Amino acid sequence: MIKEKFFPTFIYAKDINLNTTHLSQIIFDWSKKDKGVKKTNVNGWHSTPDMQAKQEYQELCKELYDMQVDIYKEEFLDRKPVLGNMWANINPPGAYNKLHCHPNSLFSGVYYLKSEPNSGRLKIHEPRPGKQLNIPSLQKEKLPQDLWDSVYLEPIVGRVVMFPSWLWHEVEPNESNDLRISISFNFIQHGFQ
Repeated sequence: MIKEKFFPTFIYAKDINLNTTHLSQIIFDWSKKDKGVKKTNVNGWHSTPDMQAKQEYQELCKELYDMQVDIYKEEFLDRKPVLGNMWANINPPGAYNKLHCHPNSLFSGVYYLKSEPNSGRLKIHEPRPGKQLNIPSLQKEKLPQDLWDSVYLEPIVGRVVMFPSWLWHEVEPNESNDLRISISFNFIQHGFQ
């Protein structure tokens, strides 16, 4: 039998060493002065999407650009990445983010600043619509990850996760007793602004 894989979807992650406690405090203080905006957040706070222009986040922006350069090499992409927008999320206990994707972007992602066990995993859904039309019964044993219909990623402090913007995703409810704080962002490709 010949077996080949086609149409893979890659999700990238990288641990970066920034002062997550300091960034969390800046964002928490910001949330006390600004009502934020409503997007996919339910019972949580979502900042305005202009963090990439603020001085206090430039070190993070540099790390995100470096990761994008690596992804561009990996995926044979042309032109250069442009950080289109960036925003903060605070999910207190009970808060979550509804299912969504990020149109008009190439890569989206999240950087985790503060999380506790059970504070809400990132759930990414199977992207192929044909697969969603016919969901076969699978054996009960542990499946290889290329057969999963959803991926659950733990929010690990200091970790960046980047994925194609067209992937549908959501954040589970925060079932911890503390805040979950993250920074989300969208990259576009130069020339598509």
